[in-house]
Amino acid sequence: MRLLLDSFWRAVAYCMLPRVIVLSLLPLGLMVLLAAGFGYFFWDATVAWTRDALDAWPLLSSFWGWIGRLFSGDATAVLAPLVVVVAATPLIVVVSLLIVAGFMAPPLTALVAQRRFPVLERKKGASFFGGVARSLGVTVLALVALVVSMPLWLIPPLVLVLPPLIWGWLTYRVMSFDALAEHASPEERAAILRTHRLPLLCIGVLCGYLGAAPSIVWASGLLFAAAFFVLVPLAIWIYTLVFAFSALWFGHYCLDALAQLRAKRGAAAAPPEGSPAIEADQAVLSQWKSP
Repeated sequence: MRLLLDSFWRAVAYCMLPRVIVLSLLPLGLMVLLAAGFGYFFWDATVAWTRDALDAWPLLSSFWGWIGRLFSGDATAVLAPLVVVVAATPLIVVVSLLIVAGFMAPPLTALVAQRRFPVLERKKGASFFGGVARSLGVTVLALVALVVSMPLWLIPPLVLVLPPLIWGWLTYRVMSFDALAEHASPEERAAILRTHRLPLLCIGVLCGYLGAAPSIVWASGLLFAAAFFVLVPLAIWIYTLVFAFSALWFGHYCLDALAQLRAKRGAAAAPPEGSPAIEADQAVLSQWKSP
């Protein structure tokens, strides 16, 4: 519990660092670049295709005519750009978050190691491609578990328990592996994940619940069209900040647990005080110091 709370408050404090704030703003800049590129190359063609699709929909043709007479304008010409924006935004956001997430976790873990554990040995127990393959594998398992458990979501209490639990397990498996990939050996990583499984799963579940909070802001942006361009970027920034906080929490916890594991093993491997090996070393040291 001490390690859990200590790593939590340290992660909160690290989120205030300028470097972390800059990293959390990267998806917004990337989203602007992707949106500008999409608008430059595909905007006119996409809006025209959407307008033709709306006009060709026989079930809504009379409705568009009624709206046009009511407001003295072409309803599909006004609606088509809004449909394109609403449809393209989730795709742009997901691509931005995936790109930034892939580059955020290693710098954040390196930040924790640099500031708190500068002398912690790096045993490089996992390769980059091995980590990517493992992350994809557990992500597929989590998606399968979500699909299989969907019928249980109809039971009111379970809809608030099962999705965060599954995403928490996914977060725990991916983040803990990434936090230990650079510094721990495979055997040390397995020992830490086995010993600290429950606290790490709790961190993952709590981060899963935190990750659901930006969805409220996102839904509000889709519901209130006037605030769409304000609330949606705010939701993206919160998503990234939650991801940064999760990476920092796992980084602090896992590296601290690794340092404690090595300290315990070093103390257990050291010969006891007064043993012949210690006395021999002290005799050699005294001879070396004597003139």
